[in-house]
Amino acid sequence: MFLENLAETFVELADTLVAGFDSVEFMHLLANRCVATLEVDAAGILLVDHHGELQVLGSSSDRARLLELFELQHRQGPCMECYLTSEPVTVASFTGSPQRWPEFSAVAKDAGFGALHAVPMRLREQTVGALNLFTVEEGALSEPTLRVAQAMADVATIGLLQAQIISHRELLAGQLQHALQSRVLIEQAKGVLAERLQIDMSTAFETLRRYARGHNRYLSRVAEDVIDGTIDMAALAAVTEGKSSTRDPRP
Repeated sequence: MFLENLAETFVELADTLVAGFDSVEFMHLLANRCVATLEVDAAGILLVDHHGELQVLGSSSDRARLLELFELQHRQGPCMECYLTSEPVTVASFTGSPQRWPEFSAVAKDAGFGALHAVPMRLREQTVGALNLFTVEEGALSEPTLRVAQAMADVATIGLLQAQIISHRELLAGQLQHALQSRVLIEQAKGVLAERLQIDMSTAFETLRRYARGHNRYLSRVAEDVIDGTIDMAALAAVTEGKSSTRDPRP
């Protein structure tokens, strides 16, 4: 049963290439899968945002979420230490002394937890957050369990970064497609102007450019209006002849 559950977990964590991928839902999936697979009592995930600040992105319980929020508010604790050092951090007991983070330990104890284990979410030199495992009982997790936890964190990190790369590529592809479509419109508009105003193609493009800049409009929008026949051709002719009051004075 354990191996079957583990296999299903890794399949779900690797499935980030689906349409409509939701990183927040993915983090909640990771937290819940940790509880089910690793037999810990709660799990939470801290991820760094584009400002370089850690945020709580997923948790299996409100107790874990509030504890991590407390840690972020005070800007110190085992989970933050794990992220900053990119190394696992274990607090095997919140009752023993001395405590490195006494305030955090007191709040964790009041929340009903006895121990915490944090593993970094990293890929090579890049660390994006920390996966935090809470247990009611005191004591460290076994080495095999911690290795599985780190493997889950690694797979989740790869999935997140892969989804980010795909999103970036889609954005670039969309921008490129828009640029290509705009170029087609401009070429068509140049042909229309060249025919109607009896000018060459270079002059037609310069006319479009000067009109767009003089009227503070996108060149592609002006091209659309030329193709649709909704633009004042007399104004464009005036630009061509250098008589328009809106002519761009810049060379």
